[in-house]
Amino acid sequence: MDAGSSPSTVDSRDRRLYLAVAACALVPYLPALWNGFAMDDLYIIVWNPLVHSLRGAWRAFGGPYWPPDLGGQMYRPLPVATFAVDWTIAHGHPAWFHAINLLWHASVAVIVTALALALHSPSPEGRGGQGVRTAALAAGLVFAVHPVHVEAVANVIGLGELMAAVGVCLAVYAAVVRQNVVWSGAALLVGLFSKENAVVAPALIIWAWIVGFSPRPAPPPRRMLTFVVSWVIIAGVYLAVRGAVLHPYARLHAIAPVFLGESAFAGRLTAVAALGDVLRLLAFPLTLRVDYSPAERTVVRSLLDGRLAIGLGCLALWAVLLVLAWRRRRRVEAFGLGWIAIAFLPVSNLLFSTGVLLAERTLYLPSVGLALAAGAALARLPVQRLRVVLGLLVVAGGIRSALRTPVWHDDFSVTQSILEDSPQSYRGPARMGAIYQSHRQPAQALGALREAAKIYDRDPTLFVAAADAEITLGRPRLADTLLMRAEQLCYRCPGYYRTQALAARSRGDSAVADSLLSRIR
Repeated sequence: MDAGSSPSTVDSRDRRLYLAVAACALVPYLPALWNGFAMDDLYIIVWNPLVHSLRGAWRAFGGPYWPPDLGGQMYRPLPVATFAVDWTIAHGHPAWFHAINLLWHASVAVIVTALALALHSPSPEGRGGQGVRTAALAAGLVFAVHPVHVEAVANVIGLGELMAAVGVCLAVYAAVVRQNVVWSGAALLVGLFSKENAVVAPALIIWAWIVGFSPRPAPPPRRMLTFVVSWVIIAGVYLAVRGAVLHPYARLHAIAPVFLGESAFAGRLTAVAALGDVLRLLAFPLTLRVDYSPAERTVVRSLLDGRLAIGLGCLALWAVLLVLAWRRRRRVEAFGLGWIAIAFLPVSNLLFSTGVLLAERTLYLPSVGLALAAGAALARLPVQRLRVVLGLLVVAGGIRSALRTPVWHDDFSVTQSILEDSPQSYRGPARMGAIYQSHRQPAQALGALREAAKIYDRDPTLFVAAADAEITLGRPRLADTLLMRAEQLCYRCPGYYRTQALAARSRGDSAVADSLLSRIR
């Protein structure tokens, strides 16, 4: 706040700040309004009867994220409830779903701006409140137009990422800025009921207390203890509800294809090597990919592998920047760098293997830390240089995001992107096989699936899909042979059978779907 400024003047300035950030968050993604449903949108929304009536808005809290016929995995009731409301309002028209995603993304950008505004003390360059607003504006704009967000914003099921980010950011804001246990806890519940990665919120709050902000001192020990008790209660309630809902369903541990059949040691090496992609996507997001599967990315088994050295170099760079920020008392930069690591850790595969080696949507929450750190760093530039640099970042980021958004128009455009951006990945021809099959071209589907299996033959879904094509062609014995191969590769294969049966039924091949389901052992 500038000396002598009236509250109304300050409020007006802040309002213009938030409106500018929201506009920059919305404009690059306007092409998403012409997108349809793609990839997992089909399973979670289009083919899921739960979201096709308003009753699904409350039934979502008693059911799994993935439909029961597809394994009933994960518990994310808030996105599913939102989909049910959206379906009722828009009668299934995708434009409404995409508009909702845009609004949530703009909300996150505004919250990031508000958080930056609250954490900054008057700038050391003597700009006072204006310097604080400059840092907040830079942080908000960097987040608003960052191209790595396209997958989360332009794909409808990315709503879980957006809602979880809102919950986490509000939980941190309420705890660090307002020191309000109730509101922070409520925001944490919103995040957890949106996606599991919101579990990082308490760690981010503790990190903020460790860093310490002069305008926002850490609460007294008794208040801290109240926060900790609230987290324990929230965790207990969340785990109890989640366990009760998911208990009837089979426990499937999803694992990324690159980790199949590999040792835990190789998995951790591969995860460290992937940090090279993480740095590239956060700092230089020129090349974006839908898929990072084999052989676009392969396992790292040796300590002498050059990819491991690159990953370790990225980790060392992050550590050096964090130490420098800490020693120079650049608290917001230090907090932002720590945020990146804390938010990325659950999805990094460093602690345990997850369902994907790397997905750009999972960088949505970690990029909040990047925006906070970058905004604080940019605010130290001379005013004229700052305007030029920030203007270039906004224009370049906005254009890259706008050009990338149509990739998520439908399944075919996503598949074309995989074939062009990840030409060595087996997922490209595998998805072409699915498209051929959806257009009742089983022979072409088999050809594409064989091509995918030549690249990578450890994914059982390839053989289940090929069995679907063989049944469609009237060759059930060959289908049985393919399913025997799939059984050798997967544990509890019925989920794959049901997924493929749903795809067959959606294209009108009920007999094929029934045949697949009859083969479940």
